[in-house]
Amino acid sequence: MKLFRMTCLVLTAGLLLTSCFGKSKKSSTTGWNLNDPKWGGYEVSDATEQATAPGLVFIEGGSFVMGHVSEDPRYSWDNVAHTVTVSSFYMDETEVSNEAYGEFVYWMRRAYNDEYPEKVRAIYPDTAAWRDKLAWRESFVDYYFQSPNYKDYPVVGVSWEQAQAFCTWRTDRVNEKVLIDRGVINNEQENLGTGAFQTDVYLAGLFEGEVRNNLPDLNPSAGGEPRNVRKADGILYPYYRLPTEAEWEFAALGHIGNTYDERVTEHKTYPWAGQSLRSANKKYYGQFLANFKRTRGDAMGVAGNLNDGWDYTCPVKWYFPNDYGLYNMAGNVSEWCMDVYRKTVSPVGADDLDPFRGNIYRTAVRDEDDAVQLGDDGMVVYKDVDFDANRRNYRQANNVNYLDGDRASNLENWRDENIEGEDEEDGTGSDGEDEDEDNGTQMSDDDMYTNNMYRRTSTDKDSPTSSLVNNKVRVVKGGSWKDRAYYLQSGTRRYYDQDKSTSWIGFRCAMDRLGSRTK
Repeated sequence: MKLFRMTCLVLTAGLLLTSCFGKSKKSSTTGWNLNDPKWGGYEVSDATEQATAPGLVFIEGGSFVMGHVSEDPRYSWDNVAHTVTVSSFYMDETEVSNEAYGEFVYWMRRAYNDEYPEKVRAIYPDTAAWRDKLAWRESFVDYYFQSPNYKDYPVVGVSWEQAQAFCTWRTDRVNEKVLIDRGVINNEQENLGTGAFQTDVYLAGLFEGEVRNNLPDLNPSAGGEPRNVRKADGILYPYYRLPTEAEWEFAALGHIGNTYDERVTEHKTYPWAGQSLRSANKKYYGQFLANFKRTRGDAMGVAGNLNDGWDYTCPVKWYFPNDYGLYNMAGNVSEWCMDVYRKTVSPVGADDLDPFRGNIYRTAVRDEDDAVQLGDDGMVVYKDVDFDANRRNYRQANNVNYLDGDRASNLENWRDENIEGEDEEDGTGSDGEDEDEDNGTQMSDDDMYTNNMYRRTSTDKDSPTSSLVNNKVRVVKGGSWKDRAYYLQSGTRRYYDQDKSTSWIGFRCAMDRLGSRTK
């Protein structure tokens, strides 16, 4: 009986492992057999559609008018209406909750606290962000992130950089479970710190955990040795990340609910139809549709007849979702976007398909044998890509300031005359960056580029009183519990330092959609 059970387990594992390959079939290009070691063993996966990763909702893309559709009372003119197209993607159904972020903190503490306690300190929410010099909020400082009473509320006190770290961790945990469920690797909870599963490390072939059943390698040159899962197998998910500003605004508007035969019947101001902040549904007539500050001094209404029902944050799954099924895309907490902020959201010459500002292209560091290098903490080491004068789509790694007044943008070919030598004007090497003996290159001077045209005084007491917008400032979208109705508009945009946090900014994750744009 024991032998029978073991045989069944082996057969089941074999079925799981071979399910990612297509059956032997002929190539329409050469006529050779595919997935057949007798004919070279070129493997073609049967996977055709991307599965939806945990917590995400599919967002069917399309073109839309991005920007303000109503009067701008602050006259900031930082989001003039313009048409762009957003590709289909995935987005979290809700804002990331205290419970979800708490799992992140717990896992990091368990994995790294002994060897790298600084990693844990770096990702812990700033609970003191709740404090105000003329308000009593110490209970939030002590309990908001800790108490189970707030587990379903959005995490706050999290910087843009911490949100990025959460996305990386979430990618690794989700992909680790995929491989465990498929019987590829064992569930080894004792592998912590540098031995913990990381997607990049695994794909680089450097994962040191215990492998249960690798996939068969159909390449005859492999000698029958099994192999790791590859991107080409269609098993692992793409990376979780923050949404771009265009994606966030597109998802908030939820146009699938107000289009007819390629015509947008009404350009929404908020994530719901109409211009009112109250429900027009007869069953819920007059109820507020978001958590916000109605007027000065009125955060929740009067006792016995509360308006939106919440003074500070509310649970992440509260109020009605929009037509994509997304909750709290207006109000509750504002949300980090991936983009670097600029006052002009769509400069002349900008791409109108999946627009984004913030590209810094990077690649893994490799040794002389072309092996990917790991740092002391067990993570893949990355560097900026090298300057390449032969390219036309990009030439340098850092493109944050492109079409933004910097010299490389205005004189795109300015480097050509000095490729072999030194630029006489700024004294840097041929790639325009300062050399660093330890890791190749440092950030170029462009990274610290600022211009007085971007200086503006803010009237928001939670923002710097005089902010010099630079490459360390990120876009923030959506109103919060402390904002008036103006900030609930999907077209309104703000910015905040990427290494700072507040009690009114949270975040949600996104993911690329691979393959077809419909579902």
